[in-house]
Amino acid sequence: MDEALLRTLTPEVIGILVRRGADFAAAEDAVQDALVEAVRLWPGDPPRDPKGWLVTVAWRKFLDAARADTSRRHREVRVEDEPAPGPGEAVDDTLQLYFLCAHPSLTPASAVALTLRAVGGLTTRQIARAYLVPEATMAQRISRAKRTVADVRFDRPGDVATVLRVLYLVFNEGYSGDVDLAGEAIRLTRELAARIDHEEVAGLLALMLLHHARRPARTGPGGRLVPLAEQDRGLWDTRLIAEGVEVLQAALARDRLGEFQAQAAVAALHADAPTVEETDWVQIVEWYDELVGLTGSPVARLNRAVAVGEADGPRAGLAALAELDPALPRHTAVAAYLHERDGDPVTAARLYAEAARSAASIPERDHLTRQAARLNARPRR
Repeated sequence: MDEALLRTLTPEVIGILVRRGADFAAAEDAVQDALVEAVRLWPGDPPRDPKGWLVTVAWRKFLDAARADTSRRHREVRVEDEPAPGPGEAVDDTLQLYFLCAHPSLTPASAVALTLRAVGGLTTRQIARAYLVPEATMAQRISRAKRTVADVRFDRPGDVATVLRVLYLVFNEGYSGDVDLAGEAIRLTRELAARIDHEEVAGLLALMLLHHARRPARTGPGGRLVPLAEQDRGLWDTRLIAEGVEVLQAALARDRLGEFQAQAAVAALHADAPTVEETDWVQIVEWYDELVGLTGSPVARLNRAVAVGEADGPRAGLAALAELDPALPRHTAVAAYLHERDGDPVTAARLYAEAARSAASIPERDHLTRQAARLNARPRR
């Protein structure tokens, strides 16, 4: 197969789909899917008109994706803005699709990426951001996953851990405000909890409920990001907090700690504090120690550095931060915050501005820019 020809045709086919009405990101994804089909089929049956073949297949892929997205949105409108307590009211095939995409022939990372793309409705760019990898790397991972399962039977569903990872990432994408998927993720996790007696399913549900409870306070006028310390706690949904804490306590009582239970415990401590000054940062550090021990996650280590800075002072937080890779997302923003708390506004302003340039979202960028401007406006001693 002529790979150089495929590379040459790719931008042209994307352009054709855009002119037909597809947005650029959707056109890219559809053409990528068509290229996977070309890699699979052309060696044994090359088309007479390669460009025409790619355009036809890519357009079908785009239409399929658009229909899937419409179906997903129809499911979402059945979910109230604030999900009701208790098991999901209706059962559809979405959860089963999650299990099927988590196929044993795939690595867990590939299964998660494929499910997010095929069922969750996320773009390759959104998935790459969730995984902290370049978009091109994620595109290759998804393409390999599709090739792997192209000829296998989906009669051996994947495991619970992989499905939980998918639901967690879908919720995070929705919670970020980029795509409103948080309610759908909670609905599916409720359904899974009703079907499976598993402490980490309960831990994930508790985590989602506790985070979702703070959602009304997370943004101000015009979508302005409001940090946790500045949120109006009177806007937090106490009903969801109470449910989340109850679900978490039942899970922790089983004494089989997992990462979602540990994360939910941190969220519960934040929810339990009447004011930011009354937050039990010492306990939060202890829970992050548990989480780091369970996962080794660099994100958990970064959040732990913030908690150490609150519990033991900014110098201790900066020392913990110094042990981490500076390329880690939000590393610079955390360094800015800790330097400001340590009484170094000049360094903090510079770091806030630097962090703003690499922010993952517009609200985050605007928030960091305002932080830098606030410090730069202070009179210098």
